[in-house]
Amino acid sequence: MAGKQNQKMMMRDKNILFLTHAYTSFQKNPIEILASHFHKVYVLARYKPVAEISRILPINFLKHHRKDFVFQLQDKPENVTVIPVPLYYLPTKQGYIKLGEQHFRQALKIIQQNNITFDIIHSFFIWTAGYVGARLKEHYHKKFLITSHRNDADFFREIQSGNPQYYWAIRQADAIIRVNKHSTTSLKRYNDHVFSLPNGFISNLFYKKDKDECRKKLQLPLQRKILLTVGFLNQHKGHHYLIDSVKEIIQKEKNLLCIIVGSGEYRKKLQRQIQSLHLQEHVKLVGGKLHHEIPDWINACDLFVLPTQSEGNPTVMFEALGCGKPFIGTNVGGIPEIITSDDYGFIVEKGNVKDLTEKLLLALNKTWDEQKIWEYGQSFRWENIAQKIVELYQEI
Repeated sequence: MAGKQNQKMMMRDKNILFLTHAYTSFQKNPIEILASHFHKVYVLARYKPVAEISRILPINFLKHHRKDFVFQLQDKPENVTVIPVPLYYLPTKQGYIKLGEQHFRQALKIIQQNNITFDIIHSFFIWTAGYVGARLKEHYHKKFLITSHRNDADFFREIQSGNPQYYWAIRQADAIIRVNKHSTTSLKRYNDHVFSLPNGFISNLFYKKDKDECRKKLQLPLQRKILLTVGFLNQHKGHHYLIDSVKEIIQKEKNLLCIIVGSGEYRKKLQRQIQSLHLQEHVKLVGGKLHHEIPDWINACDLFVLPTQSEGNPTVMFEALGCGKPFIGTNVGGIPEIITSDDYGFIVEKGNVKDLTEKLLLALNKTWDEQKIWEYGQSFRWENIAQKIVELYQEI
């Protein structure tokens, strides 16, 4: 205990610089927990100024890149300063390759203009934030870490891209954190200091609440069995498989209600699918919700399901476990590394509607020990994950 206290004291007189692609929940939450270990915390978060045009024109995919979406500054600790980094680029392969150098120049300009001083650099994502961190390490001679958050499909696409700047950034890092275990091997080809740490959840936001009270608050039926999924509405999240599965499940569970929380470009297509299958009474698209609203939705459900086709390690999985809810997820990313027992949920073959249907029916008729699930989830509190990150800072 004394050793950990001394470590914290050693960090309290230091400043840290985070380089991120936004300041939303899975970046905001660990940073704000880590902030208690440092004197000053600076976050340079990139964004797309062109996205502001969606305030005038109905361009939905840009809406989610606007400042008001990518900077969640509520309840930010006083020692955390978040500075936007505007980037302009063409959405092409060549435009994205050139983005690394533009990102670095913009970050360096902001650091110099604001007289920012720091002792450690921590980038979230390898490209482009990791490349910027590597350039700043070279410029300022500071220790530098990367956390690789990409879902597996994007991660392997990047690491096979042949982009020399990407590989250089990996080699420059003093440590790399990957959010699941199985893909660390690819990083170890370029860097010996690769560690696996999962994502986590905020325990003072995600915790067990009374199910009926949450349903009343959200105006949800008390007697129906409710499946919940939360995530951006795009193809790789697999909502279309879940909707097909619901069509099969209601042959045996007629009181089933599936609630899909999220927004995105796939919404209209999902709505058409629901209508074509005549599932309007069984599947509801309720739109995107603010992060602090999600705990009520999770606590209102009987099961949390994520039919995703690619993940790194989904934050919503830990949030569901933190609320004591069983998690039904696909065998992608770090999900099988966390759902290691049928006491916590079930693993489903991705893209397999038959398997998803069978596992959901089994789960709907199982008596779950929510206290046991909650207790297991506590090991993934951000406070616990953050302590391990601090230990890495000390090691380098």
